[in-house]
Amino acid sequence: MSAIHLFDDEKLTSLLRDGDEPAFTHIYNHYWNKLYYIAHKLLKDTDAAEEIVQEVFLTLWKKKETLVIQNINHYLGAMTRYAVYRYLSKEKQNKVKENYAAEANGSAISEIDIDNKILFEIITKLSNKLPEKCRLVFQYNKLQDQSLADVAAQLNISQKTAEAHLTKALRIIRTSIGATTDVLLVMAVLAILKR
Repeated sequence: MSAIHLFDDEKLTSLLRDGDEPAFTHIYNHYWNKLYYIAHKLLKDTDAAEEIVQEVFLTLWKKKETLVIQNINHYLGAMTRYAVYRYLSKEKQNKVKENYAAEANGSAISEIDIDNKILFEIITKLSNKLPEKCRLVFQYNKLQDQSLADVAAQLNISQKTAEAHLTKALRIIRTSIGATTDVLLVMAVLAILKR
């Protein structure tokens, strides 16, 4: 059995600086619970507290030769508090980024919804100018997504007649759109008509 547990903190710190693994293990075992308590008290999060304590000990080992430690107890406590503050700052930045992304995404979705409503209104207005059977076939098929067979059955006409009405409706609407100078509007409406 090693007598390392009999050494004071100053001797343990000196051994740690020299890369003595048993001294590091003793420091780790002796201070882990205290550091965990500090981290958990500030964070109220078990996983984050454990992660921070592990990070503190990893940093301690990596920088063991360059650290200037007067009192290892206070030094580790301060390292833990700084690690918690860095963690909280990073979490806050991530939340701000997430909120910004969610707001931007929400704005984009509302703009798309508004654009779709406007396009729907334009197409509905154009289709309302069609002869009655053409209008009904067009609106049931293109705006309500019903199959031509269902539309024909609903209107008591043959499927061929429904196709003829749809072809006529599309030709009239495309001609009406052709008079529009807004290229994007024309492309959007035509994309909907091709569905």
